[in-house]
Amino acid sequence: MKYAIVIEKAEANFSAYVPDLPGCVATGATLEEVEQQIREAIEFHIDGMREDGEPIPPPNSHVEYVEVA
Repeated sequence: MKYAIVIEKAEANFSAYVPDLPGCVATGATLEEVEQQIREAIEFHIDGMREDGEPIPPPNSHVEYVEVA
């Protein structure tokens, strides 16, 4: 599966979350680190949902950039 993630720059690090998996978040000192951390967080989150017998939400979010003047 391929989930959309949102990465935001904070004061001293980066944070990421997954719109289709509420509560699935990660932080990292660099972009590369936060991308790796969110990948691991997604796997952990889905594993936990499976263990709890919860349905796994399909990836539904669509990401697009809009250019403005």
